[in-house]
Amino acid sequence: MKNIDSKNHVTGKSVYVDDIPVQNGTLHGAIFGSPKAHGKIINLDLTDAESLDGVEQIFTFKDIPGRNQIGGIIEDEQLFAENEVHFIGHPIAFIVAINEDIARKAVKLINIKIDELKVITDPREAQKKGHLLIPPRTFKMGNVENEWSKCEYIFEGKVENGGQEHLYIETQGSYAYPIDNGSIKIHSSTQGATLVQKIAARVLGIPMHRIEIDVARLGGAFGGKEDQATAYACMAALATYLLQKPVKISLHRLDDMQMTGKRHPYSSDFKIGLSKDYKIKAFQTTMYQNGGAANDLSPAIMERTLFHSTNVYYIPNTKVTVYSCKTNLPPNTAFRGFGAPQGMFVIESAIAKAASELNISKQIIQKQNFIKENERFQYGQLAENSNIIHCYQAAERTYNIDQIEQEIEEFNSKNSNYKKGMSIMPICFGISFTKTPMNQARALVHIYQDGSLGISTGAIEMGQGVNTKMIQVAASVFSINTKRIKIESTNTTRVANTSPTAASSGADLNGNALRIACIALLERLIKTAAKMLSCELSEVRIKNETIIRNGEKTEVTWEQLIETAFLDRVCLTENGHYATPIIHFDKTKETGHPFAYHVYGASIVTVTVDCIRGTYEFDNVKIVHDFGNSMNSTIDNGQVEGGVVQGIGWMTMEELSFAKDGRLLSNSLSTYKVPDIYSVPKNIDITALKTEGPELALLRSKAIGEPPLMYGIGAYFALANAINSFNPNYKIDFDAPLTPEKVLMRLYKE
Repeated sequence: MKNIDSKNHVTGKSVYVDDIPVQNGTLHGAIFGSPKAHGKIINLDLTDAESLDGVEQIFTFKDIPGRNQIGGIIEDEQLFAENEVHFIGHPIAFIVAINEDIARKAVKLINIKIDELKVITDPREAQKKGHLLIPPRTFKMGNVENEWSKCEYIFEGKVENGGQEHLYIETQGSYAYPIDNGSIKIHSSTQGATLVQKIAARVLGIPMHRIEIDVARLGGAFGGKEDQATAYACMAALATYLLQKPVKISLHRLDDMQMTGKRHPYSSDFKIGLSKDYKIKAFQTTMYQNGGAANDLSPAIMERTLFHSTNVYYIPNTKVTVYSCKTNLPPNTAFRGFGAPQGMFVIESAIAKAASELNISKQIIQKQNFIKENERFQYGQLAENSNIIHCYQAAERTYNIDQIEQEIEEFNSKNSNYKKGMSIMPICFGISFTKTPMNQARALVHIYQDGSLGISTGAIEMGQGVNTKMIQVAASVFSINTKRIKIESTNTTRVANTSPTAASSGADLNGNALRIACIALLERLIKTAAKMLSCELSEVRIKNETIIRNGEKTEVTWEQLIETAFLDRVCLTENGHYATPIIHFDKTKETGHPFAYHVYGASIVTVTVDCIRGTYEFDNVKIVHDFGNSMNSTIDNGQVEGGVVQGIGWMTMEELSFAKDGRLLSNSLSTYKVPDIYSVPKNIDITALKTEGPELALLRSKAIGEPPLMYGIGAYFALANAINSFNPNYKIDFDAPLTPEKVLMRLYKE
């Protein structure tokens, strides 16, 4: 089935927050953010801005009727700064005017005096000073301290990985307006409708049922709208509540880049010990997570880093510690992979360091240590249906890794100004929210009298194709044409208490809730059909909108069945509730079974480096991916392609840069580079591993959103291998992103 949104997207008909027709009298908002990264507010003068013709009102923390608190996991983030600012762009005031131009002009007329305090942007410095968002956490297995003396080889190193700007096409935005009985409706570009509802109710000091959140779709998110969309919805809601007028805010791209958090940069130290036959006997790492000025989702992202810090490898003795460090940057937040890529980059760097020092191929160590069936991850869960060895072997068979290596060696021997490099990137990614209570979902299904269906779930469409998969679920249960099915917007009055569409779990959670609702309706319809045909229930089924009795077609159609059921007063509406079984995790012991299943895969990344200029082109990314039993290979392959390119961007060109005073230097698309059509791999080849998917995956089709991003990590090591071919003196180091400037320096480093 094709993606149901594709045609409207490419013809410009899809409706986003900024496309919603506004009501008469709609006001427009703009934010005054702190010009300093850290300091005490001495004086805030709004006089000039308030006197500007067209300005309706300016709101600060003093105008909040409820609580000035938008923190989700930990309540440590104010909607508007009160006495102290903690990052450049920290919201202080919200200007509402008759149009956006006036609101933005008023922002420039606000005068503020700030007594500046010390600015910290380095997580290691923050940790030394005790500036932590939460206490550190450690995952352990075995006994690392006792194992070092038994290791044949021990290597240590340092790893730096930068952040990453989400750069969703649709910036943060919200549109709020009053509805009946003192309630408010908010159209928000958010991944978490219920979170926005809950926090807006907190800020306004009213019950959640007085706030309705509606989300038609997002113009991209990548995690950046899981938590951070909340503030902008709350600002619009606050102005609407106090003025009783519609209010809209849509961030300018430059404001969005400056004010919002990014993927967390990490700075890490590692120590790895191997046996004579290259088995990893011990692995220890300390990671310093740059959380920014408030917790946001940092505690959960830290946890996911811990879970994935050993990637696809069985290591009997581990000790992994993560510090979540408080700095004077915008609060960093969710980004596709949610802390797992940072953890995986460290273990892959440790293996690369060992391979370089031992003068062997990195693949030798990788293959020696792949986790096998029923071996234990460091968090206690057993590896069940472990497919990493199958993925790697399939890659060897399908793409002939030995031949690729020989061709690269031959090319490098004949070329002095261009060098090729290759790397294998294996992945293992756990599927579920690591906070167990979040693994639940609901769905509402209406069958109308004419046989058409309306479906509401908590899943939010943001380009990943989840709406298409929901239609596939309903169509498969009822065996009806997909054109009969409409997916409604995600709305908190139809489906309450939703989890955010995140953690690659949107299809699994909401799709399984939808299946439960559809199956319940199907059972009622089968009873009606049996009654119409005067036969037993076991004799009846529905196929291609026709009622089948004992394998033979009858004259009863889908429409007739629905009409009869309605006339017989059969309930044609159903709610489905799904909670992922078997998962659990005890944080007091840091052990449990947190994931429903794991996704595996292996990629082969090849690159050609121009050794005069330091520029490079990625020739191929060849992948064997564990899709399970993919329910939509077109959508799933698209997610793999997008994830790979985004991962390569993070590893190679997307360089976030902050000045020591906390200013974002890479604050526009002229200074922050993302992969374009000229920088993507020339070829991305995807092979599906032949396997039966797990029962807990939707229709046995494994989650697809986040795992492929990790394939892009291989780009770093492919580049490093190419550099080493040109400059044998280059000792591999780990400082991502590996931009052309950094490549050039390493090509000629003595």
